[in-house]
Amino acid sequence: MIQHELIDRVRALCRADEGVRAALMYGSFAAGEGDAHSDVEFWLFLDPAARAALDPAAWCARVAPVRLLLRNEFGTHVALFAQAVRGEFHFATTADIPSVGEWPARGAAVDAMVVVDRDGALAPVLAALPVRAPLPGTAEEVADLCGRFANWMVLAAHVTARGEHLRAQDALAHAARHLLWMARLAEHSTAHWLTPSRAAEAELPPATVRAVAAGTLPALWREGRERWLALLERTGRVPSAELLAELDALLDPAPPQP
Repeated sequence: MIQHELIDRVRALCRADEGVRAALMYGSFAAGEGDAHSDVEFWLFLDPAARAALDPAAWCARVAPVRLLLRNEFGTHVALFAQAVRGEFHFATTADIPSVGEWPARGAAVDAMVVVDRDGALAPVLAALPVRAPLPGTAEEVADLCGRFANWMVLAAHVTARGEHLRAQDALAHAARHLLWMARLAEHSTAHWLTPSRAAEAELPPATVRAVAAGTLPALWREGRERWLALLERTGRVPSAELLAELDALLDPAPPQP
């Protein structure tokens, strides 16, 4: 795969450049799950002078010919290499290394992530992170997760009624993501918690996959309603009958006949 060549090249460049004081790889390849459709993803921590002098376009071009370089909405440089392979590069300074400790999880073994750590500052920060993100555990956390699903569903219904169908699609995408989280929690299938759609077709029941693929108010509500009630029952909570009746009328006014 071209990704392996890109990863080897990034590693070599980082190790040869003394201005790169630390670097890490994250994502699918760090976790051992990379395939021909996966990105290559890196953080580079440079000394401040080196970062000030760095030209991201020139640096990425040293990895491989770049078809397109852009900064995404999060400020990350994204390079499109041959075969439309994406490379994500965060060019930071050594002062940003502690911020890695604010990540919800690292998602891979420390040794698989560290590319260089010249000053020994990066590995301890990574080691202090959990491998997997903490899951909703308390009754309140579970209720909040389910409540956020309902919140996005209600918003989608109201903007649909107003005729804002594109805004409704955006809200439904958020609702679908929360439904996937609810299903993963209910099914004890939480390995891909941070990106709940990843491998969902293989890891979640067909009914959940069909509901999310349909992406409509009724489909998402019928599956989400069942997940909501089942999860809350585990924690000894139930939504009020009045609330459920109102949501049923708003989100699925014509349910299928038994």
